[in-house]
Amino acid sequence: MLFTKMHGIGNDYVYINCFNEHVEHPEKLAVWLSDRHKGIGSDGLVLIMPSNNADFRMRMFNSDGSESEMCGNASRCIGKYVYDNGLTNRTEISLETKAGIKLLRLFPNNGKVEKVCVDMGEPSLQPSSIPALISEKAILNYPVNFEPEQFEITCVSMGNPHTVIFTENIQEIPLETVGKKIEHFRLFPERTNVEFVKIISANKADVRVWERGTGETLACGTGACAVLVAGVKTGRLDRIATIALPGGELSIEWNEGNNHVLMTGGAVTVFEGKIDIN
Repeated sequence: MLFTKMHGIGNDYVYINCFNEHVEHPEKLAVWLSDRHKGIGSDGLVLIMPSNNADFRMRMFNSDGSESEMCGNASRCIGKYVYDNGLTNRTEISLETKAGIKLLRLFPNNGKVEKVCVDMGEPSLQPSSIPALISEKAILNYPVNFEPEQFEITCVSMGNPHTVIFTENIQEIPLETVGKKIEHFRLFPERTNVEFVKIISANKADVRVWERGTGETLACGTGACAVLVAGVKTGRLDRIATIALPGGELSIEWNEGNNHVLMTGGAVTVFEGKIDIN
């Protein structure tokens, strides 16, 4: 089976072209391929598939084998893959995900895509859509005791769940323990991604991410979008800002006119290869 290793500002996945390949049991395959000692090494597995409703379809599996609704960094990499490999010659394409159809604008240079803008759609702050088991209209600066840590949380759905925490000491947070605890906390029946955020200015924030089903990663596209929305709703960020993650920066805009969030960033092909899965 042929594969391509790609990353979006350090958020790396193994991509398989399912126009040519057939994948059985992707949940098990994701666990094996993601192992950084015994597999290829990645944050998960992404399948690029035909779609009846869009130009292409994406399925994304975390490194623990669980399937996620959407991945912003992976969607940019798919845009690069399909253009660079001749599956399309258009610079505006649609991508079907479990969180709905996303529109991608590709920015090629000398025949290769270097940057992609993804229309991530409308965010939701309703607890039922996140989901979060809290009887509030929205979860903004809501104090929660995570035993023994207590944080004020702001929750946003970008098609997948995010819990945003604004704090000054993001580098001192022990993500391996605190991130995992919040991900599995009883308020979140489908678990949650977690973002710890330090505000630099109204137009910039530094972020560390704990991804549901994977752990700490260098970047999260939907997480960066959730950070901007949470920052705007709590009066910390403007509607256009740079979100800096350990793997690099994303430009995020929350359009006041149509309520859509736009995410722009790079996509990189690392290497290609062939694996025997028998």
